[in-house]
Amino acid sequence: MKKKPLILVTNDDGITAPGIRALISVMNEIGDVIVVAPDSPQSGMGHAITVNSTLYCSPITINHDDVQLEYSCSGTPADCVKLAVNEILNKKPDICVSGINHGSNSSINVIYSGTMSAAVEAGVEGIPAIGFSLCDYSWEADFDSVKKYVKTITEGVLKNGMPKGVVLNVNFPKLKENEIKGIKVCRQANARWVEEFDKRTNPMGREYYWLTGKFVNQDKGEDTDEWALANGYVSLVPVQFDLTAHHAIQDLNTWNLNE
Repeated sequence: MKKKPLILVTNDDGITAPGIRALISVMNEIGDVIVVAPDSPQSGMGHAITVNSTLYCSPITINHDDVQLEYSCSGTPADCVKLAVNEILNKKPDICVSGINHGSNSSINVIYSGTMSAAVEAGVEGIPAIGFSLCDYSWEADFDSVKKYVKTITEGVLKNGMPKGVVLNVNFPKLKENEIKGIKVCRQANARWVEEFDKRTNPMGREYYWLTGKFVNQDKGEDTDEWALANGYVSLVPVQFDLTAHHAIQDLNTWNLNE
């Protein structure tokens, strides 16, 4: 009998979020599941880790019918992966899946994303990893519509492996299952947030700010994640965590910095 893969599941919306519960249900069809996820929402944390305060990680039961082991962690998504590998599992899982995030992590959002930071942390450890996100911020989002694609992509990674230093960023359009046209392997769109700050004053006279703004996509390419999502496809972007701008090295070497 073929041994089942060991699957680490985490997220950034918190261990009780509907998105991770949907992801767990799919992973239970594929392998043996261990869940280590934040005890509260950690959206927008990027790759933050906890260094100046204590971390707590305790077994928890969310649904008594569940078969997997689950741990609730006081830290960030990256903390969850570190603790899972070094303390709970004491070994590397066969794959780490993060999500399903409530909201998009396409384009520039990948660098702010707690969902993707967990996948990247797993990748740093040499673990094949995927971050899944649905372009619907609602707590009642329909995750059933994307379960088929979650399973297909996860099984694809388990079968084929991943290139060294690469993890996958997968985003789903907010569509019914029969409206999704398929999966597109894409590049990250050249888009960004144009921030604005709503400045207010509290009753004590102290000024404070709410971050607002709008997402601007000036990339007209039809090979991007933003194009794929806007046209009814699941976007799949291979992400590398070596941030070296290799194309700039030759130019920088012309600066004669040692003279």
